[in-house]
Amino acid sequence: MSPSLPTSNFFMQFSDLSLVDPILKALAEEGYSSPTPIQQQAIPLLLNRRDLLGCAQTGTGKTAAFAIPILQLLAADKAKQPNGQRRIKTLVLTPTRELAIQIDESFAAYGRHLNMKHTVIFGGVSQHSQVNTLRAGIDILIATPGRLLDLMNQGIVNLRDVQYFVLDEADRMLDMGFIHDVKRVIAKLPERRQSLFFSATMPPDVAKLADTILNNPAKVEVTPVSSTADTIQQALYFVSKDDKRKLLTHILADQAIKSVLVFARTKHGADRVAKDLVKAGIQAEAIHGNKSQNARQRALTNFKSRDTRVLVATDIAARGIDVDELSHVINYELPNIPETYVHRIGRTGRAGHDGIALSFCDAEETEYLRDIHKLIGKTVPVIGDHPYVLEIDAATVTPKAPQQRGQGGRNGGQRPQQSRTGDRPNGQQGRGQESRSGNSAGPRSQSNNRPSGQGRPERDNRNGQLNDRRDSRSGGQPQGSNRRDSRPAQSERPNRDGAEKQSRGTGNSRYLDFSNDKNY
Repeated sequence: MSPSLPTSNFFMQFSDLSLVDPILKALAEEGYSSPTPIQQQAIPLLLNRRDLLGCAQTGTGKTAAFAIPILQLLAADKAKQPNGQRRIKTLVLTPTRELAIQIDESFAAYGRHLNMKHTVIFGGVSQHSQVNTLRAGIDILIATPGRLLDLMNQGIVNLRDVQYFVLDEADRMLDMGFIHDVKRVIAKLPERRQSLFFSATMPPDVAKLADTILNNPAKVEVTPVSSTADTIQQALYFVSKDDKRKLLTHILADQAIKSVLVFARTKHGADRVAKDLVKAGIQAEAIHGNKSQNARQRALTNFKSRDTRVLVATDIAARGIDVDELSHVINYELPNIPETYVHRIGRTGRAGHDGIALSFCDAEETEYLRDIHKLIGKTVPVIGDHPYVLEIDAATVTPKAPQQRGQGGRNGGQRPQQSRTGDRPNGQQGRGQESRSGNSAGPRSQSNNRPSGQGRPERDNRNGQLNDRRDSRSGGQPQGSNRRDSRPAQSERPNRDGAEKQSRGTGNSRYLDFSNDKNY
């Protein structure tokens, strides 16, 4: 196995990576110019058709690290047979539908100027739309194991033409009990293929699985950011989901807050928050992937020039936002990936300027908050003197102390699962969650949480928010409990696709139906 590559070049541009013009154009439209360390290392290797072992966590840019070169290789292959029939040439296997949806969005964004067809399949929803898309012909398939095997068994999916195979979040895949499903899928792949294997950790069982998949792989390894800048003052509001809109309006009543970037989880949610603010007489615009390039650029220009006071953005759309002296960032909804929290609040407090980061946390987001505390190594101070206080037990947001070896004996309770979340949040995430306002712009009250441990979190269950409510392979309704802390009892064993109850996903979640609250 090849050694890890040397330290990345901070000044490298995507144009230095031998990418074709259609991809460079798409990257520019997304606001990207400089690749992350894993992208710098992985893209040249993959363009040279090497197998790859990547040790990287969510938040490092690994999706683009494999999506971009795969798109370029597919385009080159297609140029040799421009009239060839569309068959599945790329398979990306991922443990949860939220992550699958995000990956599908990435292929859509980076490949928008290439003639590539892609789709995402997962359980917990009707397979009808998925089957129609598959039968129309696709080049790229992103799938969760359970639904993929179902459709393979029905003769709808055939993997004999796959040339590029990606196994993402491998350690989490194993912890969620998908190892046998993964092996059944791999058994149906052609032997001659390029394989990519990504995992946040590399315990022996994961390394063993990698050895069965990869052929003389190159290895890249990066770690995500896990600390927040000292120039950023952080504060937290406990508030119910229904009161978030009121809380946001209350906070923005302070005219001293001149420029605010508000983060929402979904495109529909961002639109809803912006609309609510406009109704309240606050200048606001939303920016997300469903907006045209001109609309996104206009909203960003208005925000930078202070014509728009509040910009509401999704995480993907906000990647290209760089505003000088941005004073406030507000997490209208907490991200399910703690590294995303660090990236979000890092939009303020730049270049030596002070910044304020405020976060709203409802009862369903306490697990996300606990993961954030664990990652950043401290608790965010809580503001308790606003009009819409939600009483939450501090223990629910305090990271658990690591259990010492030898405690509990052989049968001393359930084995905690280390959890890492998928690329999208759980539980009714697409609702434009209405806010209530807290007192002012800055953190003013003491925390009622206990300090957490330092460093990178060893999460309490590997599958994060997706462990509690998983899809059945048959496409039934999501089910399960609200717990994320421990492995479910045998009678409550999750279904195969790691889906959540009414999980919103993102703009490509076109197969989900939540009555009037559409998933945009």
